[in-house]
Amino acid sequence: MQTTQILMLFARWLHYVAGVLWIGHLYFFNFVNLNLQGDAKYPADMKKVVNPLLMTRALFMFRWGAMVTFITGIILLGILYGTAAVWALPNEENGFSMKALYMGMGSLFGTIMWINVWFVIWPRQKKIIGAAQGGPSVDPELPKQAAKASRINTYLSVPMLLGMMGGAHFEYQLPGQYLGLIGGIAIGLGLVWLGYKYAPKVDTQIFKG
Repeated sequence: MQTTQILMLFARWLHYVAGVLWIGHLYFFNFVNLNLQGDAKYPADMKKVVNPLLMTRALFMFRWGAMVTFITGIILLGILYGTAAVWALPNEENGFSMKALYMGMGSLFGTIMWINVWFVIWPRQKKIIGAAQGGPSVDPELPKQAAKASRINTYLSVPMLLGMMGGAHFEYQLPGQYLGLIGGIAIGLGLVWLGYKYAPKVDTQIFKG
């Protein structure tokens, strides 16, 4: 096995592991923690103790999972898709292959999500957690801005994942390929919408006696 192949295998493996870490925490924040924070059964005095301890750990894994995913993604693009031939249609002189369209969509959405994590969500969450630990109070708009960026990332994540894996399944032009790509994005957005709709309805009472 050549050195380039070994590097590509390791980069792809790390890319997937880090991506699971990143997106797993993203879904935890939006479908689990979000509803916990809004639960009337969660006492305010307990939040002051639990939230800083929980969120500092979770946000560490979240943001560094995003960073490693982003860096290994760049490495993979450089190794695997660094030549124009890979991006071109096999049966036309000009144009993009479906591999390019899927990977391009995944890379674009992933980059937007990474920017949101490091330059919107984390700076604001750092101030919010600091305030909970006795630091300066924060502008009430900061939690809203962080939540909005996190929500955007959640909606982008499912189409982004389609872009990550879709290129491996569509090497050549297919009838209706663009409609399929648009349909996949729409289905992904719909799945996230369903997650937001039904996550708050999870029954938290196990003992019914």
